[in-house]
Amino acid sequence: MRTDLVVIGAGPAGLAAALAASARGVRVVLVDAAPEPGGQFYRQPAPALRARRPQALHHRWRAWTRLRDGLAASTVRVLTEHHVWCVERESGGLTVHALPGPEQERSVEVRATAVLLATGGYETVLPFPGWTLPGVVTAGGAQAMLKGGLVVPGGTAVVAGTGPLLLPVATALAAAGVPVAALVESTGPRRLLRHAGALAGKLPEGAGYAARLLRHRVPFLARHTVVRAHGASGAGSGGDRLTGVTVAALDEHGSVRPGTERRLPCDTLAVGHGMLPHTDLAEGLGCRLDGHAVAVDAEQRTDVPGVWAAGESTGVGGAAHALAEGHIAGRSIAARLRGTAPDPGEWAPAGRVRARMRGAAAALDSAYAPPARWTDRVTDDTVICRCEEVTAGAVREAVSLGAGDTRTVKLLSRAGMGWCQGRMCGPAVAGLTGCASAPSGRLLARPVPLGVLADAHREHEELRDREVHREYEKHREHEEHREKEEHRAYEDRTEEGPS
Repeated sequence: MRTDLVVIGAGPAGLAAALAASARGVRVVLVDAAPEPGGQFYRQPAPALRARRPQALHHRWRAWTRLRDGLAASTVRVLTEHHVWCVERESGGLTVHALPGPEQERSVEVRATAVLLATGGYETVLPFPGWTLPGVVTAGGAQAMLKGGLVVPGGTAVVAGTGPLLLPVATALAAAGVPVAALVESTGPRRLLRHAGALAGKLPEGAGYAARLLRHRVPFLARHTVVRAHGASGAGSGGDRLTGVTVAALDEHGSVRPGTERRLPCDTLAVGHGMLPHTDLAEGLGCRLDGHAVAVDAEQRTDVPGVWAAGESTGVGGAAHALAEGHIAGRSIAARLRGTAPDPGEWAPAGRVRARMRGAAAALDSAYAPPARWTDRVTDDTVICRCEEVTAGAVREAVSLGAGDTRTVKLLSRAGMGWCQGRMCGPAVAGLTGCASAPSGRLLARPVPLGVLADAHREHEELRDREVHREYEKHREHEEHREKEEHRAYEDRTEEGPS
């Protein structure tokens, strides 16, 4: 398949970019791994569930309906359940490789002149004793269960960690009828007040969540953290199950204040410590990173020709930020594909939203930083890498053996060698070792069946052979033409006779 633009990711940024580019005559293919467009933010229940009021689990519902209706009326071709594993740069543009369907046993290709990376972000969870117990889920995972499956993760819940995501998760659980024993936030109000100016636009939204938490009588424990999750074996349960958590207050240095520990009974713990941008595809293309995010210019262009990025991949900033960046990227791509320089004045309103949201995101990052001493509470027997079952003790031993970076820790301990390739345990390993998180440099953005790689290699070799054969035929034709010209010139000289 060939098109002008491939947008990877059908969340707010990808949808906005696809619609903006399509409205300006660009042929767009929108690729996403989910069964329906919307991304995590606009995740919808399956039609078979027949949800009567899906908007009850969302805010900014009108923005979603505008995007949904605009997509239905557009010429954008949507490929859902397509898992992109690689984007290649080629002489004629870029090729997107994706595994379609739930089986993911074959690969399809979409060739384009331009690609927009709207790959979103993923949650960070910092480990603590008991965090691998059944019943412990990520905050985003609990939200996805509610939005996509209309199910609750358990009976009584505790929502804990740090970051703005905890508020909507606790509110949604309470509204769904789940008793929320506490919202445990490690950040204190003073840190938020320091950034009150940059967060002024977020205050009404935060106040709304706070009011709903009060209405549902959810206790809010500021400057507290989960010290340990507890489990017990149940008849027929097949193993341990979460029965409660111990929480404690933190001092100004991030250490647990002695004597403040208390136990909260629960069978669900929704925990999260912020988000990180998804940059696997960008790194595979060689795009420059700015910290953990893809570096872009004022048009959302990366430093790789033909590649744009928007949304959480360029820095986690929320839906409004993603919509603004996607709109700007779509307009820029349309202009560049026409061979003209875009006029920034055309997207001035979106530019102002982007600037405001970037300021708010920077303030939130600073205010919601995880506690400075969180590693002190990670015991040596705590599992850090769940894929390979590597403990904190093994990670610390790797450091004692001389590992000075996360890659060497990985080689010595296997932390990060599993299915997720360090996506989940990477921040924890970096925190425990004191090493800076390094770009992964992965060639493949997701696990790929060996048969798919073999087919791709065979097709590449066949294509190379065809190109070599074409070059040989061109060379042979050129040589034959040259020989004919020389023979014709010789005959002309012969007919003229000696001069």
